[in-house]
Amino acid sequence: MNIVIWLVVGGLIGWVASMLMRSPEGLIMDVVVGIVGAFIGGWLLSPYFGGGTINSNNFSLPSLVVSLLGAIILLAVVNLLRRLR
Repeated sequence: MNIVIWLVVGGLIGWVASMLMRSPEGLIMDVVVGIVGAFIGGWLLSPYFGGGTINSNNFSLPSLVVSLLGAIILLAVVNLLRRLR
């Protein structure tokens, strides 16, 4: 059951990030962006915010914010690479 919650929350975070970045992806890519963005957020931003991410089974507000910011960073890098091509 935990993996289902992880996928749903990752999808929601990816969807919100894609709406904020005006980069519509798709359902599968939203889930991937949310989960990979949570890893990036945990690696880059978690020490500054003092919280975990959704990948560490920590579903609190700071962990959701860190995961969302990581997803936004991921989408910004992907959009930059698309424009360079």
